[in-house]
Amino acid sequence: MASRRLALNLRQGLKAPRAGLSLPPLRRGLATPVASPALKTQSTTLKNGLTVATHYSPYASTSTVGVWIDAGSRAETEETNGTAHFLEHLAFKGTAKRSQHQLELEIENLGAHLNAYTSRENTVYFAKSLNDDVPQCVDILADILQNSKLEESAIERERDVILRESEEVEKQLEEVVFDHLHATAFQQQPLGRTILGPRKNIQEITRTELTNYIKNNYTADRMVLVGAGGIPHEQLVELAEKNFTNLPASSPQTGAYLQSKKRSDFIGSDVRIRDDTIPTANVAIAVEGVSWNDDDYFTALVTQAIVGNYDKALGNAPHQGSKLSGLVHQNNLANSFMSFSTSYSDTGLWGIYLVSDQLTRIDDLIHFALREWSRLSINVTQAEVERAKAQLKASILLSLDGTTAVAEDIGRQIITTGSRMSPGEIERVIDAITEKDVMDFANRKLWDQDIAISAVGSVEDVFDYARIRADMSRNF
Repeated sequence: MASRRLALNLRQGLKAPRAGLSLPPLRRGLATPVASPALKTQSTTLKNGLTVATHYSPYASTSTVGVWIDAGSRAETEETNGTAHFLEHLAFKGTAKRSQHQLELEIENLGAHLNAYTSRENTVYFAKSLNDDVPQCVDILADILQNSKLEESAIERERDVILRESEEVEKQLEEVVFDHLHATAFQQQPLGRTILGPRKNIQEITRTELTNYIKNNYTADRMVLVGAGGIPHEQLVELAEKNFTNLPASSPQTGAYLQSKKRSDFIGSDVRIRDDTIPTANVAIAVEGVSWNDDDYFTALVTQAIVGNYDKALGNAPHQGSKLSGLVHQNNLANSFMSFSTSYSDTGLWGIYLVSDQLTRIDDLIHFALREWSRLSINVTQAEVERAKAQLKASILLSLDGTTAVAEDIGRQIITTGSRMSPGEIERVIDAITEKDVMDFANRKLWDQDIAISAVGSVEDVFDYARIRADMSRNF
């Protein structure tokens, strides 16, 4: 009844005014955009060189805090390759303040998640918890990084675990192909080594090598403490000053450190591991890509998206957008392919990963893939660039769903470039890319460039390097 009366009053109030009365016209107010500083990434550098960066969301009830370290397998020598990953395993096995049982119980009682991972250039330790538990999580992270006991018994137990993990990785063909791709593209260089290291190293790594890696690489100038979610910037800075002031300020200039900072040289070459018990040919082909800081970074991603991905097993396989996927599907040339643009601090790999059980047509598959690369130098339409840009923007924004993903984005960007581009800034950069930019990138980076090839499985019919290399400058 009340709602009807209200509606009636509104209708009467909106009737035309009686003669002689002058009412102001009804106008709709305009919304005023508000740019809240709380939604920006804030950064502070402590006296010892540790960077603290946060993205504060005042309405979030959880937070992710973590430490991103500018040291991974690239900071190792040939003899110590695998040390960074070994340390990641030992991080949760007890500290001077907490036994392994106490550490696990403390995290479980908080309902928090504690994790870590190692890449070629970074090591990351992070925790996700309720906002009120962030101080305890920061204390745990600081304890792990500065006071790990590295007991001999724990080292021996984890040695067996890592060896089993290595065996599992060797069964994953994609991992194997990409490890060999790095090894051939960056021969005899730190970037070409695997993250887990060779089995010989895993079996022989000692406590001395582990402690030396921490001493040489876990320093304040190579670390970023990141917070994302409901943790205010000022609070995380206070926690950093409380827990991380004893970190060494800078890394010693060891031979391994100097080698890790030396620019990697891309080498045109190939490696083939023929195994006819594998029913598919698994081939990765790459040119030298771009670094995180390169002006062409986003152009490389758009160009990669134009080449696209394909998977015959998907229901939308005939309609996956890219010209190459249509051609591959119509002619049944591959089970799947995936274009990629992988970046590092000073270089990268831009290429395609092909999987096919059509073993007598591998040459056709590679030929048409490289012919698509050549086309990018000559003729790119506005429609396919716009499609690639839309896909890329959606991919980037969807990947930032949750505090852990945002913390990952902040840590990766600051540790590699020194600052963080917001999603809005990234969108504007991508929107500005044109088909002319793509063709210019392809002319400089793809046309008649040396390639690295990694092939595993039934690869007898993969043609020799010179034949494949000649396809990099095809005139249609």
